[in-house]
Amino acid sequence: MTSTFMGLEIGKRAASAHQQALNVTGHNLSNASTEGYSRQRIEFSPFEPIYLPGLNREETPGQLGQGTVVSRIERMRDQLLDRQIVAQSSSEGYWKARDPYLRQMDQIYLEPGDNSIRSKMDEFWDGWQELSMYPADTAPRTAVLERGKTLIDGIHDRYRSLKDLQVMADEDIQLTVGRVNDLSRQIAGLNKDIQEIKAQGDMPNDLLDRRDLLVDKLSSIIDVTVDNRDPDEFMVHTAGLVLVQGRVGRQFGLEKDIDTEGYSRIVWQDTRQDVHFQNGSLAALVDLRDETIENEIQTLDNMTMNFVDLVNEIHRDAYGMNGTTGNNFFTEQPFVTNVNGNYDRDGDGAFDSSYIYRMNGTNALEHKAQVGLEGNITLSGAEGDINVPYYPTDTVDDIISRINNSGAEVVARLNREGMLSLKGTPAAFVEGRDLQNPDFVIRHVEDSGHFLAGYAGILNGSGPEAAYDWAAADAVAGLQGGAENYALAPIAHPSGWIEVNPALRKDPSSVAAGFGENGRTANPGNGDAALAIASIRNTQVMVGQLGTFDDYFADAVGRIGLLGEQSGRTLETQNQVMKQLNDLRQSISGVSIDEELSNMIKYQHGYNAAARFITTINSMLDTIINRMGV
Repeated sequence: MTSTFMGLEIGKRAASAHQQALNVTGHNLSNASTEGYSRQRIEFSPFEPIYLPGLNREETPGQLGQGTVVSRIERMRDQLLDRQIVAQSSSEGYWKARDPYLRQMDQIYLEPGDNSIRSKMDEFWDGWQELSMYPADTAPRTAVLERGKTLIDGIHDRYRSLKDLQVMADEDIQLTVGRVNDLSRQIAGLNKDIQEIKAQGDMPNDLLDRRDLLVDKLSSIIDVTVDNRDPDEFMVHTAGLVLVQGRVGRQFGLEKDIDTEGYSRIVWQDTRQDVHFQNGSLAALVDLRDETIENEIQTLDNMTMNFVDLVNEIHRDAYGMNGTTGNNFFTEQPFVTNVNGNYDRDGDGAFDSSYIYRMNGTNALEHKAQVGLEGNITLSGAEGDINVPYYPTDTVDDIISRINNSGAEVVARLNREGMLSLKGTPAAFVEGRDLQNPDFVIRHVEDSGHFLAGYAGILNGSGPEAAYDWAAADAVAGLQGGAENYALAPIAHPSGWIEVNPALRKDPSSVAAGFGENGRTANPGNGDAALAIASIRNTQVMVGQLGTFDDYFADAVGRIGLLGEQSGRTLETQNQVMKQLNDLRQSISGVSIDEELSNMIKYQHGYNAAARFITTINSMLDTIINRMGV
């Protein structure tokens, strides 16, 4: 038999359920502008009816309902869409971090322009051209020195600007790693709270929203994947390893690395293993610092080193107005003080390497002469030695072109006297290598035939036993000629320290303009040396893989412009994709004010109806209790 007060209980449950629904609606409305909040929806279900099947149940038709209760408060999310956003957010974060740096790099170059390095270099060449016409005058010499100083100042400014940008990227890396560690700790802490609340049978919707928001923020910094197959152990993976596992959040550390000039290397804090991210803003910053900006600095260094070496090569052989010779126009600072280029690379106290930048042959060659020889030249490359074949029908120019297009970190040219000249280029950064190769160091030269030995006069012989290899002290003993036929590798980043020779600035008459003859000083009217320096402007001098200095400047402008254009377009595409995904998420999880107001009216009417029902039942009970009697 049902209770007399059953109606009151049904009304109470209805009022309580609709009051809770109104509270959920108010919660939605108050968080309509909260970042990461997901709309919550209340679900009603009938309370357990009476009677249950049994032999002692009352003989009444059907089951009697006992009103309604709130079965759950659901968080409106699409898990598949969330995973798409996490995956896409890393790409957007990568290009969003990269784009402003490339814009700043574009501002650094200022090419073409009146204050650009190219315009200053043109003025420098013009100064030598003028000196070649007036070799007996002091004024053109002073002009050459001043224009040289202006050019070097421009190179220094560009180097410092690029270096400042590199330092800025390194500082951003340090801050971003700290942000990742903080997010990892917060996610692990939320996992603990969520697990405890779920264990009590509750649904921590707001904590889940907070965790998802942190994962979204983390995914824009590093590439992550989420695994929530185990409801008790939410996991986040990155770089192929676990970052967050339940209540445990791993951390990243920073280690200073000599290979990146003291910049920070990212490692796992517990294992000290290197971490290599593929996407996200942190990966963009590392790529910018270690590759993009570093490559620009190396390219500037390469141009500067070749420029200085070529000018000095001619200037040393020429005579000044005061009869002096053997002077460098620009200062050179070798990386090692040992005349043979010997260096203790592993720091054990014994020489174990040879740091040689340039090696010249002893025989004069003709550009178009066929060599009549066959063999394989082996040169050092970024990730191993590179073979350059040559054949009897090849000309000297053919072999030089093949060397320069081989991808080796060695380039070739014929100098002013027709001697074959091999030069080291900046070494490419190879990820994962314990010790990076130094810039401007020729590491290996070998010839199975006789082109580099008997024909060009660089090596003492053919085959592996006569090869030049930098991984030994006194490797120059395998070269023909003496110390005048090779040059030592410079201190790192010559674009930051090269200067006009102070001795020439003190005495401009020492600036050389002409070549001597038969051991005698140059005639006062001889401007051949000045003309030879001026002609470097349009000579195939091989600035790395580029033929002339004009090629270098054209390549630099095109390269930076292309990088900026690629970054801008890709970022625009990524922004559009993310906007579509976020709009789709908002349509599912976002709070609609109109919809919530409509629900509020509906639940208000439901609450009023429940209250009216309770009033009616109360009136009935009053009649039974107070108005029925004897």
